[in-house]
Amino acid sequence: MTTENATLAAEWRDLLARHARINAALERELQGSHRLSVTEFEALSRLATEDDMGCRLQQLVDDVHMSQSALSRLISRLHDEGLVERRSCVDDRRGIYACITDAGRARLAEAEVTQAAVLARTLHA
Repeated sequence: MTTENATLAAEWRDLLARHARINAALERELQGSHRLSVTEFEALSRLATEDDMGCRLQQLVDDVHMSQSALSRLISRLHDEGLVERRSCVDDRRGIYACITDAGRARLAEAEVTQAAVLARTLHA
């Protein structure tokens, strides 16, 4: 392995380790304080930026980097908690939209404070 390749591989390992450390800290804090996984937080965060129509689930799959079936289960959990609503697409009956509810916005707002604190603490560690 060349020196350049070894340096790149070391940087990659460092990046993976940093990501794992930060993600684990976020997971612990978000679950413990808000009953949200990091992925659920990310989905709510993305939905909060959409208009009242919400976001087509296929777009959300791309945004949160999950399989269609995993996202469907995640949206079902958030729906059961009252944090998300599902709506059918007016133009395409096969299309399903997810919309954040007022309860979802409230939980997200509380969780954003926790996320910011964890990121401030761990990104500079």
